Amino acid sequence: MIPLRPLLSRLAPLTVPAAALVLAGCCTTPPKAAAPSQTKGESLFDGRTLHGWAGLPGHWLVKDDAITGYTTAVSPLKQNTFLVWTNGTVSNFELHLKYRVHGGNSGIQYRSELMDPAQFVVGGYQADIDSTPRYTGILYEERGRGILCERGQRTLVKDVNGKTEIKVVGTLGTPEALQKYIRADDWNDYTIVAKGNQVLHFINGHLMSDCIDLGAKAPREGILALQIHVGPPMQVQFKDLVLYRLPDTKPDNGLPLPKPAPAPAKSPTSNK
Repeated sequence: MIPLRPLLSRLAPLTVPAAALVLAGCCTTPPKAAAPSQTKGESLFDGRTLHGWAGLPGHWLVKDDAITGYTTAVSPLKQNTFLVWTNGTVSNFELHLKYRVHGGNSGIQYRSELMDPAQFVVGGYQADIDSTPRYTGILYEERGRGILCERGQRTLVKDVNGKTEIKVVGTLGTPEALQKYIRADDWNDYTIVAKGNQVLHFINGHLMSDCIDLGAKAPREGILALQIHVGPPMQVQFKDLVLYRLPDTKPDNGLPLPKPAPAPAKSPTSNK
């Protein structure tokens, strides 16, 4: 792989002008994704320019006060490409943003790697976005192990005999039921929580996927990036991107929390 930090320092941002969650264990379901009150958020987008971001010219601009990625019939992609946040990396965090997609497929990369700086090719964890009912909300590892958690699943990822094993350890609802909370061709709230080896995706306050990744390839730190996908013409927009950095946490083993042991019985007292 290409070293990450030197690449980030060399990327020049595009200059197109503009027209608290902490889970106690894998079986805890938070009712909603709320920004942590004890942590100050960092705005990643000024609403006017692409300062702090870098990507392929001709595919990214600011439109409707939002970061906008697009492809057209006359400028198709040969491979997926990304708009990379150039101001650092992320490890344990919450990311809150709004997105809107028209056609095609997109996603939000995190704890990822810049694999080709010339074409802005990125690999790693992806919070998926899709204009069809299939993929939105899932955990996908771009250029890696593929789908690690479908919408509506809690999964435990491990290495078994040198291969990736994905075990479904719980459900959050059917993919069809959760899809009803996602607004087509309109703005949606997306929240990503990455805490230790557990990552969660929320859309419009509803938990879509929950994964504990114990695999040797599980990323712990990396870049943030936004995707446009090969295929038919598409447009995806992002705004109100706020990052909350979280403290380190003890790794989760993917098992339910143990029940407390019963208190020992008291010896019967004697009246003699």
